[in-house]
Amino acid sequence: MSHLQALQSLQLALDDLRNKRIDVHAFCRSWRSQGALVSALPARYGQVMEDLLGRMEASSLFTEESCSFSQEDMQASLSTWLDKVQQQLEGRP
Repeated sequence: MSHLQALQSLQLALDDLRNKRIDVHAFCRSWRSQGALVSALPARYGQVMEDLLGRMEASSLFTEESCSFSQEDMQASLSTWLDKVQQQLEGRP
């Protein structure tokens, strides 16, 4: 799978999560399965991704918005992460 295909797969999983077609655990498994893409990036990308996924998993144990991590905010952060990955892969700052 190319890096572009992996990026598209991550975006589809994020869309599925937002539209409640998958749960948080399936989403995190999907994102973590893209190790080849993450390993092609600077280490900080993997660290940020794992931090966000860990927060999402922790927050899924609570009712919506009852914990300090907003699912909506984390989804927005992951969307930003995807944008930055695409820029990195295209060689843009």
